[in-house]
Order: sequence, then C-alpha cells, then structure tokens
Amino acid sequence: HVQLVESGGGSVQAGGSLRLSCTASEYIYSTNCMGWYRQVPGGEREGIAAINANGSTYYADSVKGRFTISKDNAKNSLNLQMNSLKSEDTAMYYCGASYRAFGLCSSADYAYDYWGQGTQVTVS
Repeated sequence: HVQLVESGGGSVQAGGSLRLSCTASEYIYSTNCMGWYRQVPGGEREGIAAINANGSTYYADSVKGRFTISKDNAKNSLNLQMNSLKSEDTAMYYCGASYRAFGLCSSADYAYDYWGQGTQVTVS
C-alpha cells in the first residue's frame, strides 16, 4: 500500500505564494500519473494539476499560469508551486498517485489509486 504525505500548507495573504510537497512511500518514477486535487467543505473535489510519466503537465483553467506542478525523483516528492494566490484557492489540497503499467493522464482530472490525507491552504 502506497502512502502519500502532503506538507507545505498554511495561511497566506492574497497575492502570496505557497509550495506544497507530497512525499511517497514508493518510488515516484514508477508512477504513470501524479497530481493535486482540492476540495472545499461541501464542494466537489477539483483536479487542478497533474504530471504524467513523460513529464507532461496539465492544469485546470482556474490555476493555469499561477500554479506549477513538478516531480523531484531524487527526493521522491511531488511539488506544487502556487503563486498569485486568491481567496478562492482556499481549500484542502490532496496529492494523488497511480502506479499503473499503462494509462498516462491527459488532463488535471484523473482517478488516482492512492491519496494523501490533505493539507489546508487558506488565502485571506
């Protein structure tokens, strides 16, 4: 069973930046797709960024141009650099990963096999 642990969340003023990280218990170079979702209380989970095994990245329109997803294989971590944060970015952010032999992700919305517990981001 793969464990994912997010970190880096917190409170920031609008216009500020945060960097989220997700550390996996298994080597991330084996993933076919990793990404970030976010969810507000009572709302649906929104896929906001994904990166596939080839390094291709995908973003939701709501974060495009402001957020950057990346992988650090040496540190076995997935990162999300969030700039120009807005109040509407306030949510719980979750890391997801899949270790399938096929099926590269092609959008920010992907059905991951493993999820982290989430990290809260609050923008005021």
